[in-house]
Amino acid sequence: MVYKIRVILDTKDNIFRDIEIKGKQTLWNLHLGIKSAFSLQGEELSAFNLLESDGTIIKSVPLEDMTDEGDGEIMSDVYIDEAFANEGDRAQFQYGLLDLWEFFCELVEIVDEKPAVNYPITVFRFGAVPLKAPGKSTGKSKKPVMPLLDEDEDFGFNDDFEEGDFADEDDDFDDDDALDFADEPLDDDDED
Repeated sequence: MVYKIRVILDTKDNIFRDIEIKGKQTLWNLHLGIKSAFSLQGEELSAFNLLESDGTIIKSVPLEDMTDEGDGEIMSDVYIDEAFANEGDRAQFQYGLLDLWEFFCELVEIVDEKPAVNYPITVFRFGAVPLKAPGKSTGKSKKPVMPLLDEDEDFGFNDDFEEGDFADEDDDFDDDDALDFADEPLDDDDED
């Protein structure tokens, strides 16, 4: 059987691809299909987060094993028909580390396999993929944490702090009592 999975880029624009993949192929094959369908470059780290119907994560399946023991489940261990058992099953796909691409995957239908087709294959494309990873669309404009000064404003230390604001904490210390750490000359006898 062949699984048709709709892969939607997480952005404010409608950008998605329908990918057909065999049920006995793995999440690693789907990972390659998504990279091809969205023209993602490089060999970035990635992971599938398999989701409940309410969006909570059932389990995360990374590209490579990151456990200390080296026995963690990876994409090449999970078959498509296990990850997407029923129509409507969903997963989140994350690609990249610094430039994070996020996708939502949903099984839309299960169809018969066509002869002489090399799966996975992109069967439908909608929307143009941006050149770089889109930012999160929260709908709110972000303000900087620290407001920037206007170019016309002058900033001076003395404007905010007047002389005498800081008490000299070591008023009891007498600088004359400090030890003299002058270098002493070396004895010529030590050179032989």
